[in-house]
Amino acid sequence: MKTSEIIVGLDIGTTKIATIVGRKNEFGKIEILGYGKTPSIGVKRGVVSNIENTVQSIRDAVLEASQKSGVDIRYVNVGIAGQHIKSLQHRGGIIRQDSEIEISQEDVDNLCDSMYKLNMNPGEEIIEVIAQGYSIDGEYGIKSPKGMMGSSLEANFHIIIGQTAAAKNIYKCVRKAGLEVVDLILEPIASAESVLSEEEKEAGVVLVDIGGGTSDIAIFHEGIIRHTAVIPLGGDVITEDVKEGCSIIKKHAEELKVKFGSALASENREEEIVSIPGLRGRPPKEISIRNLANIIQARMEEIIEYIYYEIKNSGYEKKMIGGIVLTGGGAQLKHISQLCEYKTGLDTRIGYPNEHLAKDVPTEMASPMFATGIGLVIVGIDRYEKEKEKRKATQPEPDAEPEPEVPETKAKAKKIKEKKIKDPEKAQRKFTDSFIEKIQKWFEEENE
Repeated sequence: MKTSEIIVGLDIGTTKIATIVGRKNEFGKIEILGYGKTPSIGVKRGVVSNIENTVQSIRDAVLEASQKSGVDIRYVNVGIAGQHIKSLQHRGGIIRQDSEIEISQEDVDNLCDSMYKLNMNPGEEIIEVIAQGYSIDGEYGIKSPKGMMGSSLEANFHIIIGQTAAAKNIYKCVRKAGLEVVDLILEPIASAESVLSEEEKEAGVVLVDIGGGTSDIAIFHEGIIRHTAVIPLGGDVITEDVKEGCSIIKKHAEELKVKFGSALASENREEEIVSIPGLRGRPPKEISIRNLANIIQARMEEIIEYIYYEIKNSGYEKKMIGGIVLTGGGAQLKHISQLCEYKTGLDTRIGYPNEHLAKDVPTEMASPMFATGIGLVIVGIDRYEKEKEKRKATQPEPDAEPEPEVPETKAKAKKIKEKKIKDPEKAQRKFTDSFIEKIQKWFEEENE
């Protein structure tokens, strides 16, 4: 295996903006060439609230990553999340003209592309279409229809929808920072790629990415994503509760939560006290660690109840053999996995992106905080390699011997197979391009 192209992931979060430059080495592991992290000032609950502040934060993160990696960063894979993201299930199908021709990748792509034509509410767009299982002529349970025969091809789809305005604002910020968007990738899908194993996805697992402004949920079963949801609560809400409950400033509340916070009050002793500096000449404030844990536990229980509701709502509650995997910055809270197990009855572990990383990466990168950023690099590499293979398959072999004459039906199949891509440089994955191209056109029209 050769090393892959260099791919850049840009995670625009509520508390931080992270840029990660990586590539796949000859052993299939991700090498981190450089990374940059800056506080996120202009983002609230995963949605851009201040363009200029966000642009500056992106520039700072990209500059740091560029200096550390020695790579001139131009193209980025951007994560999209936020409370505007929702999903639905839909069944669609196509009737094929000739049932004697094998089902090609083009047929499968046409079926997926037809899902983008579904009517959405004003201001909403389909971000991602994920096939969950196919059926051919009423025969169900087919995972890969390519190469099979049949006149009707149907599939169940998991369709992810987002607000056009939110995506436009993200795109605008990235462009203003002097970068080009290669792909918009749903953040829970990226996080899942960095912390979940294939065995867990097959067995049934719930991924929960607890960020600053939102908690993203992705449910997998039999290796396929079955349900996605975004809860508009995250680590920032806990910080606000600590600030109000202890009557301290936000900076001290965040430090308290990170250094001494716990999701289980019973694990802390009442006599443990922490002293907070007073404001301008005022005496220091003493706070009980047990009281701090009570405040945090109350809010964490609420977040876990929302998570458990989504698990039950998906219909896969009894099939989650792999339990729950918590990742993101919020997953670093002490005793969070024990509280989650107690409230849901499902096995819980903390998800670290170590499994996919090469040995010589910085220690800090193995934190759940960077799961999404590393996932964006993994998904970016994956999609790039698939597109490369697709292009290679469409190019005719040089100096190929002339094919013997064949019946009309086979000739049709050959014609489909040898269909060329006119401009390989612009040949992106159809699924997301339909969404990104609309945003690109809007941006170009606005600048005219």
